[in-house]
Amino acid sequence: MDNRPVLYYDSGIGGLCYGLHFRSRNRREKLVCAGDRANFPYGVKSREELIEITTALTKKIISVFNPKIMAIACNAASVSALAHLRAEFPDLPIVGTVPAIKPAVLASKKRCIGVLGTNRTNSDPYIEELVSRHGPDCTVVKIAAPELAEFIEHRWTDADQDEKMKVAGSYIEQFSEKGADTVVLACTHFPFLLDEFRAAAGDNMKIFDSVEGISNRVESLLEADGLRSGSNTEQQAIMAVTGKEPLEPYWKKLTGKFGFKLELM
Repeated sequence: MDNRPVLYYDSGIGGLCYGLHFRSRNRREKLVCAGDRANFPYGVKSREELIEITTALTKKIISVFNPKIMAIACNAASVSALAHLRAEFPDLPIVGTVPAIKPAVLASKKRCIGVLGTNRTNSDPYIEELVSRHGPDCTVVKIAAPELAEFIEHRWTDADQDEKMKVAGSYIEQFSEKGADTVVLACTHFPFLLDEFRAAAGDNMKIFDSVEGISNRVESLLEADGLRSGSNTEQQAIMAVTGKEPLEPYWKKLTGKFGFKLELM
């Protein structure tokens, strides 16, 4: 038994989306979601920058929270720095986020899949490697949407349903025009609009994300390594963010909505 926290790490609020799914199935585990507010956004940074940033923050995360496992709930950080972080911190199990290319390929009847991500994720050779491995006959339509990550990070809590639908619908329309019948949400911020994406896509297009897959992987490591919590009660979840005070109002609104304790890290 191990009562140390499970930690989900992202450049901003994206890790919270993934952490919420894990928490819904693991209430007795301590959960910390860390958002690197000071360095947001990650998707426009180079591989070298992200390695430097994520290494420094992982050191801080270990010193402050001593997690038993860390999930990098960020595609840009995962494709850029996962191998480096695993080598740098061999005693900490680290789970990376892999865009859900395989299920999208398997579901595509037109053999045309869309990938909605950030500049860093979409430009990484790993995307093409995944497609070649799982669907070499597929055409890939990639759209980089840094403005969508910005919208979700700063506007999601205040935007009304019409605005959210309009935003999601604009990307679905672009993918539809290019012939895609499956779309991968390759940024961990984007599942905050999952319902809107699916509503805009209708029956003609399927939307995929990696939220459940990451929960499954974290849970499997907890079981295999004997790291399950010994607590018999529901644990408080924490949202820890970097940067200076004052925190923007949406942080309190967001964490309050989901019952997380907000801390400045």
